[in-house]
Amino acid sequence: MKYKKGILRLVVAVMGVFAAVACKESVDTSARYVFKTNTVLSYLEKHEEYSEYVDLLNRVKVGAMSESTVAQLMSARGNYTVFAPTNDAIHNYMLYLVEEELIAEPSWEAFTDSVKLDSIRRVIVHNSIIDGGDDVIYETGGFPTADNAELAISNMNGRKLTVHYIENEPDSIYIDGDCPINDRNRDIFVLNGIIHQMEKVVAPTIVSLGGKLREVLEEQKGPYLVTARCIMACGYMDTLDAVRDEVYERLRQSGVLPERINATSAGLASVDGHYAYAPEHRKYGFTIFSETDEWWEEQLGKPAKDIMPEDVKQWVVDNKCYPDALNNDNYKDEDNVLNQWISYHILPYRLSADRLVIHYNEQGYYEPNHPTSYTIPVTEHLVTLGKRRLVRLYESRESNGVYLNRFPKLNNGRKENGHEAYCLPSRVGCFVDKDSPLVSQYNMENGFIYSIDAPLSYNDSVRNNLARQRLRYEVMSFFPEAMNNDIRRLPLTAAKYQFVWIYDDSQYKYFDNMSINEGSVFVYFNAYGKGWGSNQGDEFKGVGRYEVVLKLPPVPRRGTYELRYRVLATTARGVAQLYFGEDPNNLPVVGIPVDLVLCGDAARCGESGVRRCAWEPDTGDEDYDSEIDKRMRNNGFMKGEYGLWNGSTICRADGYKHIVRHLVTRQTLDPDKTYYIKFKSVLDSDRKELYLDTIELCPKEVYDNPETPEDIW
Repeated sequence: MKYKKGILRLVVAVMGVFAAVACKESVDTSARYVFKTNTVLSYLEKHEEYSEYVDLLNRVKVGAMSESTVAQLMSARGNYTVFAPTNDAIHNYMLYLVEEELIAEPSWEAFTDSVKLDSIRRVIVHNSIIDGGDDVIYETGGFPTADNAELAISNMNGRKLTVHYIENEPDSIYIDGDCPINDRNRDIFVLNGIIHQMEKVVAPTIVSLGGKLREVLEEQKGPYLVTARCIMACGYMDTLDAVRDEVYERLRQSGVLPERINATSAGLASVDGHYAYAPEHRKYGFTIFSETDEWWEEQLGKPAKDIMPEDVKQWVVDNKCYPDALNNDNYKDEDNVLNQWISYHILPYRLSADRLVIHYNEQGYYEPNHPTSYTIPVTEHLVTLGKRRLVRLYESRESNGVYLNRFPKLNNGRKENGHEAYCLPSRVGCFVDKDSPLVSQYNMENGFIYSIDAPLSYNDSVRNNLARQRLRYEVMSFFPEAMNNDIRRLPLTAAKYQFVWIYDDSQYKYFDNMSINEGSVFVYFNAYGKGWGSNQGDEFKGVGRYEVVLKLPPVPRRGTYELRYRVLATTARGVAQLYFGEDPNNLPVVGIPVDLVLCGDAARCGESGVRRCAWEPDTGDEDYDSEIDKRMRNNGFMKGEYGLWNGSTICRADGYKHIVRHLVTRQTLDPDKTYYIKFKSVLDSDRKELYLDTIELCPKEVYDNPETPEDIW
């Protein structure tokens, strides 16, 4: 079995990472097991086929400044998932190092450089172990079921491992694309974890997307040679080298930035154990959707090795993908036609195969119940690199996979089921091949490349279709950092994953697209498995005398849009004044202050002088329900979306009065301008919550269509 290219870069990178780590790590040996039942270490020591691996565990340190070996760690209390390579697997890895000319023969004595020797040992050991903290181990029955999905917790080397399945081979499970777990010696439970015997060393390369694409250019091999040339010509290669914010890393690891905060004391409700935890890292991430070289060869009629950026530019011009773009040779200009083409293929989000579209609590589906199939469509609109534009990611039962810019006809009447009715060929969009073996080959330290089956562009048709859609945003999708750092919707229930504290700007500006004033306390509630009525079951909340500003995604076409702010109202919420405009430092007020308690407190809705939302549950009588919706709109409100539920109850049904959308403003918006929304507390109390979950931008063609009223979904 061949290993991925880039092992020398991996060694150098690992050496650099260890040199950069300044904290001192040690294992509390007082917590070591003394029982006769096996620990990870004692089990491995009893089986000769792991003798080489045990030797490495005894040689490799836990960290750069550690006083302890990994062997000591494997004998201490904990929850470790260990992908333990056999002696044969390690020998085959050594043979690979010979092929790569790192050593002359497959022997540890063949290393002439002690630093490289230590690095290779760490590669084998640190990539093989996941520390599950207080309660997580990964038995094969608990692996994610989607092909090429990631295990939620990173290994000791900081990499997230993927799980790959072979069709029609139910017992075959591979880690990191092509490392098979032995079908007999797996799920070996020990006191401090679980062991899976590996027939190949797990060794993901520590190479950035930029580094990988440079390798493609050097070797002149597909399937993404044409894309790599265009990325290089447009000046995005250095951008794709970014891995993490090293300033944040130093401040966080040295303790200058605190690790956690007592969120309950600050006034936030529902924080189990009181503490919310700051992100450990601030990593960058990218996802590239790419036509293959084979597709370009069919289009241009010549081999990929002969296709230059000029050829691609001419094809883009001829096919009117960007008719308003500049047709010149300055490819690094964001307005240049080739730059607009290639930058639209790149998202500043690291999206693994199982997180391209996030399914959780759409109607008919509820993730903790582990359904076998998706239901109604789920969409997400993300902003591309370069010139800010929207890409629509879409998946439903009928689509049979993830698509980009798919616009089907939906059964979205009041008494229909919300599923796809059909999709015209011109609106199918680009199929994302997330199950391809190429996914693991192009799973880099800071992102992924996925093949698509059709050309991806922000042409007039795509923009027109987007301009006819209600653009519903999960607020956390505004922040690439939330996905790149495993903050958003991680399927884990430990406190540090459920309650994530985001520093205010005076401490460190963590989200580029959000400003948080000093003294505010904002916590992201993952809430995985809690069945909350929030969109995707999560929410972002803050307390204090907050004044926060969000950068909004661009609109697809110039026109009139209605801005909506969705609230899951409870008595814990406060009152916020909203502002909206182009200058984040001087935003005009829009409307009257928004009472975030309405309609969560029935008594409050009936108070004299309080704006009533007029909420009533759906009855099934279309005319009556439509009249209630009109009455609510006249009062500046809308019910929650019909497609949301908690596994049993629909959002618009009785008992869900507390989910309401506030109509904030209607304004003419331009696609080439950037808009911001600000929330400012207007209460004297600093312990009432601001709730952030869903924001909608709805075009006039949808909310004020005389022929087809806006759907309730």
